[in-house]
Amino acid sequence: MSMVSMTISVNEEIRQIMKKFPEINWSGFVGKAIEQKVHELQWREEMLRKLEGEREADEWAVNLARGARKGRFEKLRKRGLA
Repeated sequence: MSMVSMTISVNEEIRQIMKKFPEINWSGFVGKAIEQKVHELQWREEMLRKLEGEREADEWAVNLARGARKGRFEKLRKRGLA
């Protein structure tokens, strides 16, 4: 996998604090944070797609149940029970 370079900006105060922790690979840290966020967003998109597919099935089931109830109500009304 090829890598690309990015430049980020932080204010001077943050940069000075970062310098106090030279053991941290800030570039690697930021890269991993971006990678993690991208995976979270991809997962979210996938779940939303799946939920959308389920919504169609849910609507079908609700409409089927409504149709069945309406049919029963009409039968009961004709028999004088409703």
